[in-house]
Amino acid sequence: MNQSLPHLPVLLEETISRLYTDPDGIYLDGTVGFGGHAEALLSKLSKDGQLIGIDLDPYALEYTEKRLSAPRNSYSLLNGNYREYPFLLQTLGVDTLTGILFDLGTSSSQLNTGRRGFSFQEDAPLDMRLNPNADYSAYDFLNNSEESEISDVIREYGEERHSRKIAQMIYNKVQSNAMKTTFDLKEAVSKCVHPRFLNKSLARVFQAIRIKINDELASLKDALENSTQWLKVGGRIAIISFHSLEDRMVKQFFKNCALTCVCPREYPLCVCDTTPSLKILTRKAIIPGAEEIKNNPRSRSAKLRVAERV
Repeated sequence: MNQSLPHLPVLLEETISRLYTDPDGIYLDGTVGFGGHAEALLSKLSKDGQLIGIDLDPYALEYTEKRLSAPRNSYSLLNGNYREYPFLLQTLGVDTLTGILFDLGTSSSQLNTGRRGFSFQEDAPLDMRLNPNADYSAYDFLNNSEESEISDVIREYGEERHSRKIAQMIYNKVQSNAMKTTFDLKEAVSKCVHPRFLNKSLARVFQAIRIKINDELASLKDALENSTQWLKVGGRIAIISFHSLEDRMVKQFFKNCALTCVCPREYPLCVCDTTPSLKILTRKAIIPGAEEIKNNPRSRSAKLRVAERV
């Protein structure tokens, strides 16, 4: 792998080999980022195939535009939230897709860019917006929320057991006008958690706040619900998640769409006439191997699930 790239695509071969079915197809990469998966997919398409990439981050799109070597008519890159893809596809005159990919991870470049405020390793303004033009930042959330709301977000989205203590410390710093940077937030967490567990708690807290201000779970819900309407029969949807809440949402959505009967258990015969819309292709989530985790430690929590439209 090329370590000089701003972001290493996770589960690259595993994803493309399962998503790709037709060289003439139209594929949507709804979280195209720095183009790792997009580049690999484009290399398999014919002159009649097309890739459509969407991303909230204009900096990532600028890089990907330079990276992709295919003819410009082979792909389109659009700035927006992937939950908006039905509208964005309509603007391109597209009405059906051969494949859909959502990679839900935050890129290494975003995490490593201190000024974006995603990392607790560098002191920076409390930003964490995936879309730098959005109105609502981490600073706005922390400095304009009640202690109970901060606690709920950290518990629900970060699954952090010290959420109440951390929220109390954050709120105290807000009251003294001392919650402005990532290190202010880091200090608040540090006062509540044993040093042995501090890095894990910091990761959970930063993740929870990022999910909250970018409305990430609602975006995933919308994107999933629209997917079966856009996929052609035989088309596939592949989703890479990095958070247990996201993975549970994907797993449950696939399961619900694959049901052949929703009758109550006490019914002796099926009367619901349910028709499944998806066939699950990954009985268990696919995870990175030891070599990939060694080359890219941030891949360790990735899970890939794939389903096919029926």
